[in-house]
Amino acid sequence: MTLALTACGGGSDAGGGSDDGSTDGITMGFAQVGAESGWRTANTKSVQDSAKEAGVDLKFSDAQQKQENQIKALRSYIQQQVDVIAFSPVVESGWDTVLKEAKDAGIPVILTDRAVDSTDTSLYKTFLGSDFVEEGKKAGDWLVEDSASTDGPINIVELQGTTGAAPAIDRKEGFEAAIAADPDLKIVESQSGDFTRTGGKQVMEAFLKNTPDIDVVYAHNDDMGLGAIEAIEAAGKVPGKDIKIITVDAVKDGMTALAEGKINYIVECNPLLGEQLMDLAAKVVAGEEVPARVVTEESAFTPEQAKEVLASREY
Repeated sequence: MTLALTACGGGSDAGGGSDDGSTDGITMGFAQVGAESGWRTANTKSVQDSAKEAGVDLKFSDAQQKQENQIKALRSYIQQQVDVIAFSPVVESGWDTVLKEAKDAGIPVILTDRAVDSTDTSLYKTFLGSDFVEEGKKAGDWLVEDSASTDGPINIVELQGTTGAAPAIDRKEGFEAAIAADPDLKIVESQSGDFTRTGGKQVMEAFLKNTPDIDVVYAHNDDMGLGAIEAIEAAGKVPGKDIKIITVDAVKDGMTALAEGKINYIVECNPLLGEQLMDLAAKVVAGEEVPARVVTEESAFTPEQAKEVLASREY
């Protein structure tokens, strides 16, 4: 999840077949969350394309946003004795048993995009992904600054991601910490839209019926924000003007809405993690030490900035 992928910049030849740390011949089992958003689709493509380019035999599974499906996939990879397992956990908790099985089998595990809440950090080698708390903080900081000249209460509704998922928990935490700087900023409704456009639309429709005065929507991803736009327009209001919208991701559809002024601010969460993942996989399979946490760099965009970069967006 990053525009300027730090490890990508220096690791573009990770799969080039060098004597030290080559990915040639590596078999990776990758258990994806699902295909719930444009972000996730781009993330999957990045992993698949990077594996092919690096000569990695990728065994891929789609959990359809169900933890039991991911656990089943991980156990299948253990049975197949893959060289390395990577996955983006659907939720934070409940992984210790299957991760211990992988450890006992001598198969290293890499977490991508999302963390687990296990106290035993020996169960995985590294976590590659964004700082979701920082993403939420960036969204909140922008709103505090944008609202500085406004008097009176500002009512915020929050479209949360999947309940129990790391980005949903952390983006909420970071946002709430940031807006605490202005007592006029209040979250009046908060509900999960499950990171989907349909979910965002349905929850926003309910918010509009239940809460007469909504000033701001904070959506944990672009897809839910885009769903909220549909509901706002159907209610006869103007998104970006009557109701301001802040989202996280910066996928092309979101950036297009931002450039059109329907979204006011987007915090980036870049899905193109594949190249970094293959680099890390080569190192852990070779027994090399890797950082326990690899944080990607991210930006944020206003409508004017979105117009400048929209044509060059890869996802």
